[in-house]
Formats: sequence, structure tokens, C-alpha cells
Amino acid sequence: MCGIVGYIGTKKASPILINGLLKLEYRGYDSAGISTIENDSISVMKDKGRVKNLYDLDGINDLVGTVGIAHTRWATHGKPSKQNAHPHLDNTNTFCVVHNGIIENHNELKEFLKDNGYTFYSETDTEVIPNLISYYYKKGNDFLKSVSLTCNDLKGSYSIEVICKDFPDNMVVARKDSPLVIGKAENETFISSDIPALISFTNTFYFLNDNEMAYISKDDIKFYDNNLNELSKELTTVELSADSADKDGFEDYMLKEIFEQPKAIRETIGTSLNGSRIHFEGLNLTKDYLSTINKIYMIACGTAMHAGLGVKSNFETLCNIPVTVEVASEFRYRNPLIDDKTLCIYISQSGETADTIAALKLAKSKGAKTIAVTNVIESSITREADYFVYTHAGPEIAVASTKAYTSQLVLLNIMALYFAETLESCSQHRIDNIKKEILKLSEKAEEILENTEIIKEIAKKISSQKYMFYLGRGIDYPVAMEGALKLKEISYIFAEAYPSGELKHGPIALIENGVSVINILTNSTLVEKSLSNVQEVVTRGANCIIITNQDFDTSSFENVIKIPEISALVSPILSVIPLQLLAYYITKEKGLDVDKPRNLAKSVTVE
Repeated sequence: MCGIVGYIGTKKASPILINGLLKLEYRGYDSAGISTIENDSISVMKDKGRVKNLYDLDGINDLVGTVGIAHTRWATHGKPSKQNAHPHLDNTNTFCVVHNGIIENHNELKEFLKDNGYTFYSETDTEVIPNLISYYYKKGNDFLKSVSLTCNDLKGSYSIEVICKDFPDNMVVARKDSPLVIGKAENETFISSDIPALISFTNTFYFLNDNEMAYISKDDIKFYDNNLNELSKELTTVELSADSADKDGFEDYMLKEIFEQPKAIRETIGTSLNGSRIHFEGLNLTKDYLSTINKIYMIACGTAMHAGLGVKSNFETLCNIPVTVEVASEFRYRNPLIDDKTLCIYISQSGETADTIAALKLAKSKGAKTIAVTNVIESSITREADYFVYTHAGPEIAVASTKAYTSQLVLLNIMALYFAETLESCSQHRIDNIKKEILKLSEKAEEILENTEIIKEIAKKISSQKYMFYLGRGIDYPVAMEGALKLKEISYIFAEAYPSGELKHGPIALIENGVSVINILTNSTLVEKSLSNVQEVVTRGANCIIITNQDFDTSSFENVIKIPEISALVSPILSVIPLQLLAYYITKEKGLDVDKPRNLAKSVTVE
């Protein structure tokens, strides 16, 4: 979950490296550091805390090297500290490494290296890497070969950048189960965990696959597998504006991304609903194939899993195929009943979520077809899946996902219609009516965002709460889950979601005077039952907040957020927006960092 940056070129490396780290800080912000080659020696500067702390380090402005690596850390092995911050040197100060991932056999490797005279100064798993490279280098291997032998010894996940004082104009990078991209410009090469860190410098990239390496000089890049068989790679042009990764006048990335949702919805719809039939580039499933499918799994983590839950019912209703939604970290460690009649859909904003990718590989090994739904072009999951579809939400920088989630819901609903249209499992008339509803979503989302004052006022009232409950029935329940997650992620208020009908099966015991309960009511057939649940908690002193698009008497309720009416099938795409805003404004009232909540990172690339 850490972020790494590298540079080789003709310019001073340090400001480029720090700029890249600032754009990758959503990956972790426990510590940060850079390393450059200065007069045939390696200089390392690092500190605990945010990337901005690097500007205050003595000597940082004196670095003039044109080759360097950098790291922003989300701590796994070893507490957040300067000692545990990357980059890490070997004992001879010959090699320097930054690393994203987890080395599972680091204890074994550390003992081996200790037996061979090496000393360790940090608590990290990473420190074994430069020392192991050093060990092989002392055996007479060259720079590239020493890194190759080291990679073959590592168990776990890694993307690494390595510099060597004996080869001051070169760098070796490698990856396994952690993302790494290489950007190319004239006389310059940039390396990073994610494209957004580099898009202001270049829009042409090489993408490394698992168990691949690159040997980079100022004039050339050569690609190899871990056994040093040379590979060929093609440059990929990525159409992404550098401005899209800026705040664009908003106080926080999260607020910007909430307000970008109408545009993200339009972009995700794209051309798929134009014409008489739904079309997805990269997804061409026949009626003959879909007719053989007897089960669909939707597999994801966190917010993406909630997106799966939000469309489960629609897939079943429209396609007549049973759907199970599972957490990837659980799915990958059991023996699911999967065969060639199973279709697995994997949802991941980043396309790099370690558990989701592992779950995908498991399903493929059992003969299932796999579809990846992701927001990031050329991400790892797209290279592993049989098919992939992009959401086109644009870069999402805030740790708490907003526009990526609503875009996932939009795309998955269109996919459900695509399946139904292909299978002819429901009437074209019904499909066309739902298409029309989806096409209204962007405009109706804008209506919500034009009227946020009531949400701000409610946020002021309840920001001091210690815990809250979220309730919903049917399709509103996954929305309640996502709303509760947003609040937990950024405000640190304990929040729990329950199906409204489960209220009397335990949770109501926790309702007391003043406790806030958020109720989502968008399904006309369930309004009366849901209102009964609202009344049950009001009777016990709860402060109720209602989010609804239904027409009923709200005069007895103090806090009501009205949203535009739309088909219940796609209502979660709208009803979640007030919940996102509520979490945002509560967090601002508490004076907390919205974009960088404690202990979290944007992309979970390790177990």
C-alpha cells in the first residue's frame, strides 16, 4: 500500500521525486524518504510523517543528483518511525531500495544474512532486500544479476526500485503482485506505483507484469523476466489530464470527487447505451455462453463489495441467474463451488487490490470465466481477467471512495441490462425503460449537489455523536452499509448498518435518547414497513435522519433529506450521495483530515 517513485534523466531528481510522492500520498503517509546518487555515493533523506516534512530536512535542497528513488509508507512491519522509513541501504552503502509489498520470508532471509555477517537497523521486512542484493553482488554477480537472484529468493509481494553507487547512471526495478509503471519522455524515465504521480511529466507508459524486471539507463530500458530472459514491451499512451488529479479549487479531494459524480456517471455510461443494443468494448459475451451460466459471483473488498451488493438483486431479477456477493479476502481462502458454468465478476477501483486479484486467480484455476470492473487503465486485474470493463470515473485521490463507487453501480447496472438483453430474459420494453432511468442519473445527481445546506446543518447537529446506526430495507440496505463505512473511514465515529427488519433482533437494545439513526427509504413498496421501524427508534428517543425520494408526510420528522425520484432499481446511485456529504461535513466539523484518514491507504496491495 506504499507508494514509490523513481527518476533517471538530466534534471535534478529530488523535486521530481517529492512531487511524485505528494501525488501518491493516498497510498500511505506514515513516513517518507528519498535517495539520490551524489558524486558516486548514495544520499538518503527520510523522516516520520507526511511527505511535506521532507522539505524541512537539512541538506534536501543541496541534492543535485539526476538519478533517485523515493517512498511514502503505510506501515506493515515496524512502527512508523524515521528508522523504519524507506529508502533502505545495505550494510556497505552500495545499494539502496524502496519497496511496496510484504516479504513473507523476511525472517528466514534475515537469519541467513546475519549468519553471513550482515547487521540490521530497522524493524522492516524491506531491509533484507538491499542486503541480499549485496550478498549476491559480493559473489561476483553484476548489478542486474544480483537483483534477479534476490527476487527469486523473495516470497510474498513486491515492487522495488534499486540504485547502486557503482552504477550511478542506472536503476533496476521489479514487481510481483504490486503495481509498477514506467513512464517515458525524451531523455527521461519515470517510475511509479500509479500513473497519477507521473501524468504531469508524460502520458506514455510501460507496464510491468508479475515476475518482470527492467534495467533502466538514461538512454535505454531493457525488460527481462526474473531469470533474465529478455522481453519486448510496447509503450501505451494514456489519455489523462494532469489537471484531473488536482483539487481544482475544492478544499479537499473528497469534496471535489463527490461533486464530480454527475460527470463520472456520464463518462461511465459513455456510448454503451447509444443505439438499439448495449455495447461494451472489451466485453463480448454470447447468448450461447451466458445460457450455460448457472451462478454469478461478485467478489470485491470494502466499498467495491458494497457496489456488488447494490446490484445483486437487479442481476437476479433481470437475468434469472443467482448471484452471490463475497468479500475477496474470505473467498480466496475457502474452496468455493466453481466450475466452467460459473461467471465471476471482480470489482476494484484501483485494479490492484491484492485479495481481489488472488480471488480472481483462484476462480480461473477452477475453470470459471472472469470479468474485471475497474477504474484504472492497464491495472493488474485487467491483465489477469478474461474480460475487463472500465468505469471511467477519472482519478480518485481521496482515500474514501465516492465517485468510483457510484460509477461502479452505474456500470454494473448497465452490465445487468446487457446480460438480460443478450439472454432475452426479460422484455425489451422493460430494459429500455431502465435505460431511460439510467440516462437521467447525471442530471438528478446534480440536483442533489445543488442543495447541500440541509446536509451541512444536520452534520453540525450530530458531529459529536459517539456512534450511529444506518437502516435500510431491500436495495437500501447496501446503501446503508456504504454510508456507515464512509462515516467510519473519515470521522472515526463508530457506525453500523442493519437491515431495518433486523432492528428488533438485537440492535434496538442500543437505542437510547439522542442516538442518531440514519434511515434510507427509496422503495415505494417498503415505505410503510420502513416508517414503522423509524417510529420504533423515535419512540425510544433516537434522533432520526431520513433520506427519501418517496412522497409521504414528513412533518413529524425534523431531519429529512429529499432526493429526486427515480426507479428503485437505480436509486442507490443517488441515495448514497447525501450519505457521502454527511460523512464529509461531519468530519470537517471535527477538524479531521478528510483525504488522509488515519491507518488507511487508497489501494490495498498487500494482505
